[in-house]
Amino acid sequence: MLSLVIGGAASGKSAFAEHLILAAPSRPLLYAATMEPFGEEARRRIARHRCLRAGKGFVTFETPRAADLERLPAGGVLLECLTTLTANECFSVGFDGAEKRLLAGVEALAARCGDVVIVSGDLFSDGYHYPPETERYLSVLAAVNREIAARSDRVIEVCCGIPIFHKGEAR
Repeated sequence: MLSLVIGGAASGKSAFAEHLILAAPSRPLLYAATMEPFGEEARRRIARHRCLRAGKGFVTFETPRAADLERLPAGGVLLECLTTLTANECFSVGFDGAEKRLLAGVEALAARCGDVVIVSGDLFSDGYHYPPETERYLSVLAAVNREIAARSDRVIEVCCGIPIFHKGEAR
């Protein structure tokens, strides 16, 4: 089952996504970590997420690029998060073909793994105008979110810790 969990910053989307994958039957539990430890703030966020999932049975794989998703073994996968993976792909690998690479990575993961829960951020509601490269990144993220939502069995938005099922239902 492929699930997309989307929400704003500190909305509770990560905790809800973790709840979904822990309830899924697929094992082993794999955590696809996309953040690269650039700077103190990133290291703090990584440490916080490691602490939050400690003792829950996850095997962590560092997956900062879309191609890294193709090397994950079968199991139940929590991909945290598509927002960061898209930024890594666009700004480190390049914008050309980024959408195609990201979708290929997710498709390979979904084909191999029984349950996949993807976390993504809602970065589209602030009304700001950004520099062209940031607007291009947001455009790629929006396109990838749309395509993954279309392919997903469940699409859940989390707002203030409350899950809103837009597609599919809780099982």
